[in-house]
Amino acid sequence: MIIRPRPHWLRMLFVWRGSVLPDIAPQLLATTAFAIVVTALHGRLFAWKIPLNFVPFSLIGLTLAIFLGFRNSTSYARYWEARTLWGALLNETRALVRQALTLADPPAEVPALTARLIAFIHALRHQLRMTDPASDFERLLSAEECSRLQAARYKPAMLLLMAGEWLRDRRQAGQLSPALVQAMEGPLGRLTEALGGCERIAGTPIPFTYAVIIHRTIYLYCVLLPFGLVDAIGPMTPVIVAFIAYTFFALEALGAEIEEPFGTAPNDLALDAMSAMIEATLCEMIGAAQPPLRDVGQTGFIQT
Repeated sequence: MIIRPRPHWLRMLFVWRGSVLPDIAPQLLATTAFAIVVTALHGRLFAWKIPLNFVPFSLIGLTLAIFLGFRNSTSYARYWEARTLWGALLNETRALVRQALTLADPPAEVPALTARLIAFIHALRHQLRMTDPASDFERLLSAEECSRLQAARYKPAMLLLMAGEWLRDRRQAGQLSPALVQAMEGPLGRLTEALGGCERIAGTPIPFTYAVIIHRTIYLYCVLLPFGLVDAIGPMTPVIVAFIAYTFFALEALGAEIEEPFGTAPNDLALDAMSAMIEATLCEMIGAAQPPLRDVGQTGFIQT
């Protein structure tokens, strides 16, 4: 995800990186070129004049706008829920470390819990992106813990189990009373809920038929549009077709991009930066060395 200050209105007109224009440029150029050909031929296909005007396109465009609005609203709802869940990860891990530092007696074992929570954050990021978390585990956990995780299929869930085992060990050692363990189980349970929410979003895409209907309708609309406009606006037809096609193609591409918010596309969630920030704030709480924050813009942090 690209995180940067909002550019000046004039620069915004020419922004390339972070827009969906690179993804839709081929079909946009093809549609514009086809509109130029239709305009040059005055709407004729061979010797047959295609009898279209703008009226059916007004009706179809309204329906298409409704479908696109629904698709993009649904995609953004998934995106925002994913961001909310990652905000909850920050809050609940902070709460657990704070409780461990202030309630455990003595708090000498808190770094072990903190390492497991940080490893959980990185493991979740890797699971959502289907990448290998081994390098993060090796720098955060002991060889025994890494070996245990290597055999686990759902590594984030296993790390939450290991965090729960830390609470059990502290209770058995008399460093935490059962009442305090119960209080600390609250944030741990909410971390489990956030994990399940992320897995639900990643494993349940928007039904494919919505994408198919919108995709087919957009392309058919943009191909036929020059025939409906050429008699009314003449040489301006390619310009108007390019503008309308850009709007429809861009909205479709944006909806498809943010539908899966855990990827690495420019408009997906900045999971690398958020993971680094969560690690930094937990390390700061226990007085450990903090990793550098990555891709967090000029503010130096990511809002929850």
